[in-house]
Amino acid sequence: MATTTHETNLEIQDRAILVSLVTDQVKRTGIDPEYSLQELVQLAETAGVEVLEVLRQNKETPDSKWFIGKGKVEELRMAADGLGANTAIFDQELSGAQVRNLEEALDLKIIDRTQLILDIFAGRAKTREGIIQVELAQLSYLLPRLSGHGKNLSRLGGGIGTRGPGESKLETDRRHIRDRIGELKRQLDEVVKTRSLHRERRRKSGVVQVALVGYTNAGKSTLLKQLTDADVYIENQLFATLDPTSRLLELPGGKSVVLTDTVGFIQNLPHDLVASFRATLEEVNEANLVLHVVDASSPMRDEQIEVVQSILEELGAAGKPQIMLFNKSDLCSREQLEMLPGGPGYLKVSAFNPEDLARIADTIQNELAGDTLTFRIPSSRGDLSSLLYRVGDVLDQSFEEDDILYNVRVNKDDYEKWGYMLAEFADQAGQS
Repeated sequence: MATTTHETNLEIQDRAILVSLVTDQVKRTGIDPEYSLQELVQLAETAGVEVLEVLRQNKETPDSKWFIGKGKVEELRMAADGLGANTAIFDQELSGAQVRNLEEALDLKIIDRTQLILDIFAGRAKTREGIIQVELAQLSYLLPRLSGHGKNLSRLGGGIGTRGPGESKLETDRRHIRDRIGELKRQLDEVVKTRSLHRERRRKSGVVQVALVGYTNAGKSTLLKQLTDADVYIENQLFATLDPTSRLLELPGGKSVVLTDTVGFIQNLPHDLVASFRATLEEVNEANLVLHVVDASSPMRDEQIEVVQSILEELGAAGKPQIMLFNKSDLCSREQLEMLPGGPGYLKVSAFNPEDLARIADTIQNELAGDTLTFRIPSSRGDLSSLLYRVGDVLDQSFEEDDILYNVRVNKDDYEKWGYMLAEFADQAGQS
């Protein structure tokens, strides 16, 4: 039987050399280049790449033609020949011209950090919304770089850098790709409208929302699973969760909240990706409370916290009430735990410790709760009695002549919405 095109497109294992250029500008940003390189190794392994070697270069500024110096290009070529590499992955973003020049000099597939992250997202996206968002981000990234990805797009074997939109779509002219971007944006607008309607419906029904945010692989999905018995994908790898997952969490007082897991953040998260995923990430803006999950065992914990807070600020969610959960405390030494901040707004926890999970639920309940108020409701007003159970936790009740006295720990957000109906029945003498 004749050989078919399908047989030539079988995915070939990517065997890569990783390259990092440390410039004066990188040093000024405060980003630790060694940690960034360690992350690149994790990203590559998450994408199914076999990492063969790591090359580093210090240089005042990037080379406009090669990004790295000409001598380092030759060193990379010799290393690739000796190790049998078919791919080079750069820890920084490359221009289209630099990709083209490097491909011609090395005869390797050239991938940068941004394209690698986009590729991982393409492999993770499962919902229609996620697939649209990733394709939009990939096309927005590739459009100005088409002239530099000729060989990448025509190489047989697939692998990283080729998942998502597909080879045939990316080899078309710029006008076609711009049309496709326009179509994806229209589809995403529909998703945004639908999501907005769902948010409005949740608001009107008085649903309280809590969002899990944090650096990738901090343990958000594990916490969601342990707190709610959710059936979610958990793996010790970067970006194990892409599409947001929401589950009901019942608090100790009996009230339920919606707990939502969100995509993990990472330093140098591609701008196109943040833009495309804004509709999803803005779920955080609708949350009544944000749980910032931190990997307490990470040596780069403080830097990761800073990255998350920066992205929350970009999304307009920096001012949300927030509890910081220092997760993976079971992997920390006593000295490490003692160095962590304590007091209100901070918890040191392990997702696998039932007592810690109970403390998290208690803290959520207390944070969402407002003052404890007493209401004197006429026994004939059953509608108001029902409303009290909606706006908070009824701690106790007693009867006094024709009235019922309720002692209620009110929920801040619910009371803001419905409290005007109860204000005249608040018993000032019984406030606590």
